[in-house]
Amino acid sequence: MARMQTPARPSGSNQLTHSQRDLEKLVAFAIDEAKRLGATDVEVGVSVDTGLSVTARLGEVETLEYQRDRGMGVTVYRGKRKGSASTADLSERALKETVAKAYSIAGFTAEDECAGPPDPDTIARDPPDLDLCHPWSIEPDEAREIAVACEAAALNVDKRIGNSEGATLSTHHGVRVFGNSVGFLGGYASSLHSLSCVVVAQENGEMQRDYWYSSVRDWKELEDAESIGRQAATRALRRLNARKLATTTAPVLFVPEIARGLFGHFLGAIRGASQYRRASFLLGAAGQHVFPEWMQISERPHIPKGLGSAPFDSEGVATKDRELVDRGVLTGYVLSTYSARKLGLKTTGNAGGVHNLIVAPGDDDFEALVRKMERGLVVTELMGQGVNGVTGDYSRGAAGFWVENGAIAYPVHEITIAGNLKDMFKAIVAVGNDVDARGGIRTGSVLIEKMTIAGE
Repeated sequence: MARMQTPARPSGSNQLTHSQRDLEKLVAFAIDEAKRLGATDVEVGVSVDTGLSVTARLGEVETLEYQRDRGMGVTVYRGKRKGSASTADLSERALKETVAKAYSIAGFTAEDECAGPPDPDTIARDPPDLDLCHPWSIEPDEAREIAVACEAAALNVDKRIGNSEGATLSTHHGVRVFGNSVGFLGGYASSLHSLSCVVVAQENGEMQRDYWYSSVRDWKELEDAESIGRQAATRALRRLNARKLATTTAPVLFVPEIARGLFGHFLGAIRGASQYRRASFLLGAAGQHVFPEWMQISERPHIPKGLGSAPFDSEGVATKDRELVDRGVLTGYVLSTYSARKLGLKTTGNAGGVHNLIVAPGDDDFEALVRKMERGLVVTELMGQGVNGVTGDYSRGAAGFWVENGAIAYPVHEITIAGNLKDMFKAIVAVGNDVDARGGIRTGSVLIEKMTIAGE
């Protein structure tokens, strides 16, 4: 069975209640208990997490939350019948009861020929250590000081920064272990730390809000608190005196943190569940040109400290590098074991999602893309949920900046951008080199040849 070494646990109030070895023993116990009851197969996942979150607003602590979470989920198979149960009590008695409940439920469910654990040849063997765990033994007083300093830096930028929604420092770390009856038992520890600030700029009766944040695995790599505050303030100030637009058709440039959402819709359309349910605007699109011929989109699950990195997926299947889009062509789908079987395919190690989607950047930075578009809209905020995953129709409220003669002219708000995602993907003109790595999708700014912009 595959195992990964557990990093030393931190000292301080955020110490985990169970080590990885402790959790592996619990998983093995639950698997043995299910087999004893007569289960043909079983899958067990268990996790423990701890975290601290502090929000300061106008110089005072608004919220302080400390979390300790733990839980186990058990899935039992009786032939092709499946039953699941979960518990937050990790005692031996509770685990036995949970396994028995899952086994009982499996006796009442319908048979599903695609149900069952992954095939043994797909599970992870000797999964890599991806350096994902960097616990931060920070105390609440120190966390408060950092949050207060972040917000104060924003408020001191300009007298027009007259209000704040606060600055929040969050730190979490945990251990997750998964095991099944086909030979996998493994886990890894991970951490996530973030610092954000949201402020409101005011002038002539107008108010505009904006934000900035940093999110990392290693707390020592967090962006400086004062820098985050100043960036949030600068972003809010530049949105003052926003105008409305007349309805038009023009190029649209999505900044990186917004462009990430475009590729999130793409992933939703190529998920196995969307494909076998026939509920996707990219139904059966494997092998077809979905993007321009120059475009490359990759999955890189083993980036050290990557926010989307994982040595194996949520079923214990090995994660691997792959080219999801090669020269504009969709090479395949995003599949778990179940969805792969429904489609007559093989799992791609994506139970639980994609692990670090990388949109290959071009040579141009943001300013060069603005010059290239000459006249159009830079989108820095989207509102509403007007995206149809079946048809690809896309309509979102937006705000940003209008560009004239290759330069930002003025801020705009109260507009709607519309198109169809299939057309939008093919109409991508360029991807910038201003890549945002603060998430599981890494992309630069994305310039689309044209979209409908509805205004006054």
